[in-house]
Amino acid sequence: MTEAMSDAHILIVEDNTDLAYGLQNNLEIEGHSVTVVKTGREAIEQTRLKEFDLLILDLMIPEVDGFRVLKTIRGDRNNIPVLILTSRGEEADKVQGLRIGADDYVTKPFSVLELIARVDAILRRRSTGNNGSAEDIYRFSNIEVNTKTREIYREGKQLSLTPLEFDLLVALLKRKDQAVRRDELLKEVWGHTADVYSRTVDTHIAELRKKIERKSSKPEFILTVPKTGYRLKV
Repeated sequence: MTEAMSDAHILIVEDNTDLAYGLQNNLEIEGHSVTVVKTGREAIEQTRLKEFDLLILDLMIPEVDGFRVLKTIRGDRNNIPVLILTSRGEEADKVQGLRIGADDYVTKPFSVLELIARVDAILRRRSTGNNGSAEDIYRFSNIEVNTKTREIYREGKQLSLTPLEFDLLVALLKRKDQAVRRDELLKEVWGHTADVYSRTVDTHIAELRKKIERKSSKPEFILTVPKTGYRLKV
């Protein structure tokens, strides 16, 4: 099994000093380099000044809230993986965060072991590209996917996918024309199953359809398989 990156540079955006310190301390014990900021404005500035391997983003932060930070980062065409921190029961926040471009979420209160497991899964995807296939190039219709360079083109024009969206597409491509269950996608793409719901997959599929389908409401490629999951028609 490929190990997650042990020397990643992680940006934490959290205004709760005690929580931020605890996260920083535990991630540094894991061998990571950690930068902590308290406000959304500082988060945006940091992502424009430096390259990070992961952003841990609390949604309820001062000056610029987490949603606006995430929108701004994605608007900058920055595809850094983002793990959002949400409050218990705020299902709408989780869904909105995923739609904007977050890769995963952890619900407060959470255990340190849970958060580290989520971090490891995200960093593992980033370091391996999640492309265990020997095939580097996939083509279907007018779309070309290069798993080696992690680029996707439609009619020669490059599309902008988040790292998780790209991994989700590759997971479907590796099983082209086969029905793939949601729990299979959760395990392969997210790297865990605990406290992650099928709606997480559905939300990311919806965003992926917006980027690769001609009309996302009438998908030609990523088809829903009732009571099962999805199938990529090629």
